[in-house]
Amino acid sequence: MKLKNSLIVVEDIETSKAFYKDLFGLQVVTDFGENVILTEGLVLQEHKLWEKFTGKEVVKGGNDAELYFEENDMDWFVKKLNRREESISYVTEFTQHEWGQRVVRFYDPDGHLIEVGESMDFVARR
Repeated sequence: MKLKNSLIVVEDIETSKAFYKDLFGLQVVTDFGENVILTEGLVLQEHKLWEKFTGKEVVKGGNDAELYFEENDMDWFVKKLNRREESISYVTEFTQHEWGQRVVRFYDPDGHLIEVGESMDFVARR
């Protein structure tokens, strides 16, 4: 058995597709309308469809999980974040951990926590 995808529930599929494409370069692999598979194994599903499938109400903002991305040009990425027309809600501004890794944490448009950090291989070479 292997893990194929991770799914997050979103309010507006088009807003979320644009967010993940613009910031992370993710592309649509398969588009079923209310359910979209992006590159890197991220699946977006509109909340109405999720609630229909599960019979459960969507509860946002659990702060108990995150999507983790790596980007070794952190200065460039933080500038990209700051240039966005839509404001970013930061959890942790651009910072460096005691072990040398630089990271930033923020929310996507639906309140999913995202962390972007340098790979530890890159940190070791820096």
